[in-house]
Amino acid sequence: MTQAPKIGLVSLGCPKALVDSERIMTTLRAQGYSFSRDYAGADIVLVNTCGFLDSAKQESLEAIGEALNENGRVIVTGCLGVEESLIRETHPNVLAITGPHQYESVVSAVHDHLPPVPNKFVDLVPESGLKLTPRHYAYLKISEGCNNRCSFCIIPQIRGDLASRPAAGILSEAEGLIRSGVKELLVISQDTSAYGLDLKYATSKYRGRDVKAKFYDLAKELGELGAWVRLHYVYPYPHVDPVMELMAEGLVLPYLDIPFQHASPNVLKAMRRPAHQEKTLNRILDWKRQVPDLTVRSNFIVGFPGETEEDFEMLLDFIEEAEIDRAGCFKYEPVTGATANELEGIVPDEVKEERFAQLMEVAQNVSFHQLQKKVGRTIEVIVDDVRPEENRAIARSKWDAPEIDGQVIVDNATGIKIGDIVSVTVTDNDEYDLFARPATH
Repeated sequence: MTQAPKIGLVSLGCPKALVDSERIMTTLRAQGYSFSRDYAGADIVLVNTCGFLDSAKQESLEAIGEALNENGRVIVTGCLGVEESLIRETHPNVLAITGPHQYESVVSAVHDHLPPVPNKFVDLVPESGLKLTPRHYAYLKISEGCNNRCSFCIIPQIRGDLASRPAAGILSEAEGLIRSGVKELLVISQDTSAYGLDLKYATSKYRGRDVKAKFYDLAKELGELGAWVRLHYVYPYPHVDPVMELMAEGLVLPYLDIPFQHASPNVLKAMRRPAHQEKTLNRILDWKRQVPDLTVRSNFIVGFPGETEEDFEMLLDFIEEAEIDRAGCFKYEPVTGATANELEGIVPDEVKEERFAQLMEVAQNVSFHQLQKKVGRTIEVIVDDVRPEENRAIARSKWDAPEIDGQVIVDNATGIKIGDIVSVTVTDNDEYDLFARPATH
């Protein structure tokens, strides 16, 4: 038998790019290619790039350079692919360049430079496709692109306007993932709450029923499949309110990842984002009244052009009043092609640094007190890692997304395996993590 051609893969950027990498891998595996974990064993290297921030572009260019140095045969895809001239200028020797979610183009480029070898004995591709996440959780991408026109963002220029998937396709993929052992579905898109708007909420046939391409309907259907369902990138629009019922019933995890970015109406207006800070705060507090266990995570930008000390104080007050359980923070940096670059009132770097440190301190304090409320409770956790030598398991609660939130560190973890969902009693907490032991029955 002829050896299957081997591909190396470097995947950069957000979970949405990770899903793109998984799709590319699944297609290539079905065509008889295999994969190498290192540069040396690969016949060709694919670099899936990020192009959102200038710092991310730099990281992508460095990754392409490393792949060229270590292997020499490189195909570039992903968000930075829309800036072909920049890539060619820096790395003229790349074999081919394609843009984001252009699966056919990148597979075609691989065929051109590394033809597949027909082999009827190749391993079958799993029904759920190849994944880059652990077996027990998976990202479920429900749409591409975005209709928002935030002044600091170039995602619509890179990935286009909102393009939602029909509900039936999403639910079939979710079912396949669960059959393959996935216990947690992380629902992602650029704006999850806008799902279906472009389709005019059209129905599609799923198991003989008509299912609407609508945020609530999709969340309910996913919740009924039996896995944990975690909602990311949800905006606080009124039509999100009914999802609280699903959380109260336990169909959807009591967790929302809401990209607030700021709280000052002046800054939000300059960012071209919904600026009803008061309404938003009331909505979040109302949600938390309906679902006392609800955890809200968000990201904020400090040092946006024109941000005053008063604007910043308003942001800190919002984090405390809304009790934002998990907060990430970015210091504003200009993005090539973004309209925010034309705004006046550049905030000096040292002020950005001070505000970043101050915000993280406030956020840690809120997080600590929110987690303190969990001490003494018995909760369910999903296990990401086990450390037999320490008799310890590293797990996550329903309030923690992988990689970005805290962990639950479980002692006396004899017999616990990766992917298990187990009951534990919380014994202590710090700013980000909970400490626990298996619950006694």
